[in-house]
Amino acid sequence: LLPTPSRLAFPLRYSLTLSLPRLLPRAHLHLCHHIAIEQRTCPDLPKMPFDTELTRRLGIKVPIVQGGMQHVGTADLASAVSNAGALGIITALIFPTPEELRKEIQRCKTLTSRPFAVNITLLPALVPPDYAAYAQVVIDEGIRIVETAGNSPGPVIKQLKAAGVTILHKCTTIRHAQSAVKLGVDFLSIDGFECAGHVGESDITNFILLSRARQSLKVPFIASGGFADGQGLAAALCLGACGINMGTRFMCTLEAPIHHKIKEEIVKAQETDTALLLRRWRNTTRLYKNKVTEEAIKVEQESTSGEFAEIAPLVSGKRGKEVFITGDPDYGVWTAGQVIGLIHDIPSVKDLVPRIEKEAEAALRERLSLIKPAAKL
Repeated sequence: LLPTPSRLAFPLRYSLTLSLPRLLPRAHLHLCHHIAIEQRTCPDLPKMPFDTELTRRLGIKVPIVQGGMQHVGTADLASAVSNAGALGIITALIFPTPEELRKEIQRCKTLTSRPFAVNITLLPALVPPDYAAYAQVVIDEGIRIVETAGNSPGPVIKQLKAAGVTILHKCTTIRHAQSAVKLGVDFLSIDGFECAGHVGESDITNFILLSRARQSLKVPFIASGGFADGQGLAAALCLGACGINMGTRFMCTLEAPIHHKIKEEIVKAQETDTALLLRRWRNTTRLYKNKVTEEAIKVEQESTSGEFAEIAPLVSGKRGKEVFITGDPDYGVWTAGQVIGLIHDIPSVKDLVPRIEKEAEAALRERLSLIKPAAKL
């Protein structure tokens, strides 16, 4: 039997060929070809937007999520992304107290009437933040979507789910994703090895990781790491994702609250201009390759004691924050994904999001033309 429309990522008329490898047997190729022809040749057919589990359940128009980013995920960027039809995200731990986060959420509400989310990343620390207090602010302010990441988010998820909040959880392995499903998350954001920041320790890129997610997971998932354009969005949808997560691409927009020189540095960069650091301490992180990261790599490789204190001054978050304020790309370490090689401009968010949407639609329509009627024997 053909799959029912409710299980398709697109309305039936447009979707039969888009999930072809896993949904349709060979006998239906001829039918799909005629559907594709009808789509291309009937001018009265309505132009359909993307309709995925992500857009339906989150109330957004474009299946794109702005990744939660330290020093970058403020109301300015989050509201711009949401106003463009995607999902903007405020990063909670940018703000030193829960009350400061509350003020930022309230400010974001004045900038957009569309859905936006809050990222809560649980990190190892001698004195961890009061995550429960941050989560309570999110609940009190009526935020209906939260992205979690980092350490096991069980207690925070329980608190948020009790208030009816939708949870997107970021994972770098299928094993961790399956554990998160047991905790009750609604969506998984699958981070491939290409991503910026914490890449995990398995080094599995998205072409494999997303296919494994499609085979193994019982909840919808978002593709994260390596996405900057509509061709990437189209590929992610074909691999089974219900949308994409973009961080580095949104850093390089007019609205991102970082120095313009850093954005220009990203535009000049190649996909080879990132480096992996902190693997020795099983906290592998992808960073922009600069003088500080090269010095830190040398310390990591040559240290005889293995004490983190030797490298700590070089990887200070305060120095990374100063990079975004001063525009000096070599002052400290800062995260960037391999996708920097695909970023060639600094657009406004309101131009970038619809551009990606149009590119994805064009790519999928073009691929449909490759399906031909079955040969007559």
